[in-house]
Amino acid sequence: MADIHIANGVITIVNLDIQDPKAAAILAAYPTERQAEIARRAIKIGLSYLQGGEKD
Repeated sequence: MADIHIANGVITIVNLDIQDPKAAAILAAYPTERQAEIARRAIKIGLSYLQGGEKD
């Protein structure tokens, strides 16, 4: 289970495992030094997409 902390508008996620071969292949296509940036952007886009879903 991931350890998630939210403070001052910053989300910190420790030990997050995502089992998704398709997503892993997409991320692996980027240079290693850009993978953290790409993952951060993807999570930000995904969370924005889910906005309002917490009411369901």
